[in-house]
Amino acid sequence: MTERRAYLDHAATSPMPEAVVAAYADALRTVGNPASMHSDGQRASELLEVSRERIARALGCDRAETILTAGGTESVNLGIKGLFWARRGAGSGPVVLIADGEHHATLEAAEWLRDAQGAELVTVPIDPEGLIDPAAFAVAIEDVGPERVALASFSWANNEVGAVQPVAELCGIAAANGIPVHVDAVAALGQLRIDFAGSGAAALSVSAHKIGGPVGVGALVLGRRASAVPLLHGGTQQRGRSGTQDAAGAAAFAAALSLVVGEDGTPDPDQIAALSRSRDRLIEGVREIDPGAVLRGPAPGAQRLPGNAHFTFPGCQGDSLLYLLDMSGVSASVGSACQAGVAELSHVLLGMGISEDEAAGALRFTLGHATADHEIDALLQALPAALERARTAGLA
Repeated sequence: MTERRAYLDHAATSPMPEAVVAAYADALRTVGNPASMHSDGQRASELLEVSRERIARALGCDRAETILTAGGTESVNLGIKGLFWARRGAGSGPVVLIADGEHHATLEAAEWLRDAQGAELVTVPIDPEGLIDPAAFAVAIEDVGPERVALASFSWANNEVGAVQPVAELCGIAAANGIPVHVDAVAALGQLRIDFAGSGAAALSVSAHKIGGPVGVGALVLGRRASAVPLLHGGTQQRGRSGTQDAAGAAAFAAALSLVVGEDGTPDPDQIAALSRSRDRLIEGVREIDPGAVLRGPAPGAQRLPGNAHFTFPGCQGDSLLYLLDMSGVSASVGSACQAGVAELSHVLLGMGISEDEAAGALRFTLGHATADHEIDALLQALPAALERARTAGLA
């Protein structure tokens, strides 16, 4: 018998629903390279383009603007590096503006441009809730000089603390200064309406596996007026990206989107309401168990992702809580980077001004549309003992 676990780590990857598995398996049976001229190739091409059209509608963009990729990391890298190279080639300055507390895909892509390509990296601060203040964004542009900025990049919603940024306002400020913006919408997809055309962004990244699609499938939306120098060369199958296109992956991505958003890209309101209720019950239950626990990020509402609950628990290590809950059948996340087997404090929390001792006790719970009541119950049942044991171990 399979162990019945509580899976509360949907921000890492969300389980693939049976309908998506079926669509993926069926699409995998389609024979042919979409670039081939024969009938098999054209059938594969039709599957690919129908799926691309569905993905584009969900993202509020045109099919021609939708570049299918191997996931969010590739999309972010193509968006940031490709825009930077194109802008530098057109005579722009070398500055890359990124928000503090960005996902490592954004942070490390920008750092590589700094270290290897002569970029100047300037960070925009976030407030104690993880939000970007539009006034601070405008000041950062003014201080640097708009003519020196190649591009700006920030997340639609922070993947750790769930802070939803004022995307259209920030993009409007950038556009008024002639600066293209790349938006990382990986964490927001499926929980918020992603309207590329209405956002004012030049490029936008998404990933399929965060909404129950397959790992290794994503997309970069690149506006018609934007240019990106390719990362990959050898075929020019897509604008800005070479490589045989994954028709089955696109079909599975489209199938996953159809379960969580409508034709216009708006998330199902009943699903979002249920997700918010589950999150709020989790938050309330954690606070009853540990009144000292602090919810990080904005209060539940429009500025917070409906599936995100991020806490710091005083007096214990988040890693300890993670392992203890895992032993009790509950999957969660510390929400911080772990490189070379050494856990690091969350750069997001530190960017929010949280002390190292407080940040050490971080634990992130992220829910999906299929999260069941018994999973919340399992967490709340296991948490008291996990906290007691973790605090016995302390912060050492």
